[in-house]
Amino acid sequence: MNLRRILLDVDKGLNRPTLTELAGSIEEVPGVDAVKITVTEMDMETMGTSIIVEGININYNYLVKLIEDMGCAIHSIDEVMTGKHIIK
Repeated sequence: MNLRRILLDVDKGLNRPTLTELAGSIEEVPGVDAVKITVTEMDMETMGTSIIVEGININYNYLVKLIEDMGCAIHSIDEVMTGKHIIK
């Protein structure tokens, strides 16, 4: 399957990893060309984020393992695009 785009609802610790650390690590996943992280909510200990990852043949299993190994929790997959191009 040629995973081209995925939108994840992810919670992370308030201070670690930082948004830039998380984005930089995700960018290193095989197949990833671009990463966008948007903060959706915050409380005293956690930060809710929306993470969009785009590329060609994104390694989904590697992506999920990396996010979880960084101490983040994936709550849901909110969008997935596969195929020869991204639908606008």
